[in-house]
Amino acid sequence: MAATSTNPENRETPGTGTTGGAATPTTPTRRGTELVLLGFAAVVVTCALTLVNLNQESQPTNQILYYGLAFLALFGLAHLAVRRWAPYADPLILPLVAFLNGLGLVLIHRIDLGNAAEAERAGETFNPAAPSQVLYTALGLVLLTLVLLLVKDHRTLAKYSYTCGLVGLVALALPAVLPSVIAPNINGAKLWIKLGPLSFQPAELAKILLLVFFASFLVSKRELFTTAGRRFLGIDFPRARDLAPVLVAWAASIGIVVLERDLGTSLLFFGIVLVMIYIATERAVWIAIGLSLFAAGCLAAYSLFGHVQQRVDAWLNPMTSDAGYQLRKGLFGMATGGIGGSGLGGGRPSIVPYAENDFILAAAAEELGLLGLAALLLVYLLLTARGLRAALAVRDSFGKLLAGGLAFAMSLQVFVVAGGVTGLIPLTGLTTPFLAAGGSSLVGNYVLVGLLLRISDASRRPQQPSKPQPQQPPIAEAHTELVERPR
Repeated sequence: MAATSTNPENRETPGTGTTGGAATPTTPTRRGTELVLLGFAAVVVTCALTLVNLNQESQPTNQILYYGLAFLALFGLAHLAVRRWAPYADPLILPLVAFLNGLGLVLIHRIDLGNAAEAERAGETFNPAAPSQVLYTALGLVLLTLVLLLVKDHRTLAKYSYTCGLVGLVALALPAVLPSVIAPNINGAKLWIKLGPLSFQPAELAKILLLVFFASFLVSKRELFTTAGRRFLGIDFPRARDLAPVLVAWAASIGIVVLERDLGTSLLFFGIVLVMIYIATERAVWIAIGLSLFAAGCLAAYSLFGHVQQRVDAWLNPMTSDAGYQLRKGLFGMATGGIGGSGLGGGRPSIVPYAENDFILAAAAEELGLLGLAALLLVYLLLTARGLRAALAVRDSFGKLLAGGLAFAMSLQVFVVAGGVTGLIPLTGLTTPFLAAGGSSLVGNYVLVGLLLRISDASRRPQQPSKPQPQQPPIAEAHTELVERPR
């Protein structure tokens, strides 16, 4: 890549990509902006960690500064990877992720302090979650770097779409078919696979693989979803035979509820399918059909399965139901925080069961208040908007669908978690991306961010100028040549 200026930060000539948007050969890479924002995120995280220690009556030491520098160094290496392999990627995506991940580490550390104090009073041993979350963060950044290194062009993923779909379905169904020794039932759901000391949630990998499959399938079979059938009440409904993909996705989501008792993955899976179909066709009738099927499935699941009835009972009666204890404690904690919060380290979020996983938003609301929770949700909204911006700017249809699906998957997951914590919808068991403790979710979301960075790089990368074609003289100016008839 040849530079037109001695400062590669400001000007670069077109690269090898051919999927760029409206960028010109003088499009800035904005990597300096990204580095400054990463430094700002590191400062905020370090200050937050200092506040936790001060409110816990612990004197701040130089170790906190070392933690902040280590955090900056970790994401600084990721910044170098983006600068090397995706120089035109969106400059806000990585800093926003760093901010969420760093604040999540601070909240998990704060909950660990409360759990450790309770374990000490009870004479029990306690294993903190923050150190393992740091390791998962490093692993996630390594995988993000590998995505940028190996996926030079996002369009190559379309060649392996059916392989991704098959592997994704197998990974999704694996916990349901494996014996309980390998896939144990944890908190009423079969989501995990344990191999010795290691455990992981294959649904996080399946989510990304199925997104690649759906994007490629909708590009190649778009006519299947745009063909109008019968017209009723002024609405063009699809033909009955064209409903097969939606019915298959609906049956798969119901199977997840039945076999794995996982409401969150089922909702996320079916919601992604519906939105990607809408993005591909711009026909709201598919959303209406999908929501009707989803409502019918919810009614059937509530009538047939006891664990669904418990979730609904905890949602409708959190103050009286035994199953609503976790939600009840979370609501009390958020009410205690009020508008401004009790301050980092000043609340008692550890009394909520699984506060570091399912209810980390409740912990944030208690100590940061309504204003802090709203700011967190705005950060997620901004991250989703940058992903959708890449989807709008990239030229190829596969990239548009894939980026739109990736961004929506993250925003839907945040909505489902926030809705469950605040009592808007029943609890589903999903975790908040980048904020909550959980290795599978964190690592999987870093792979998702790597794909978004790759697509945003393609959308902002200047187009390679085409070779000039030799100009032919106009017919009016062409010379007349006499051609003799052969004898």
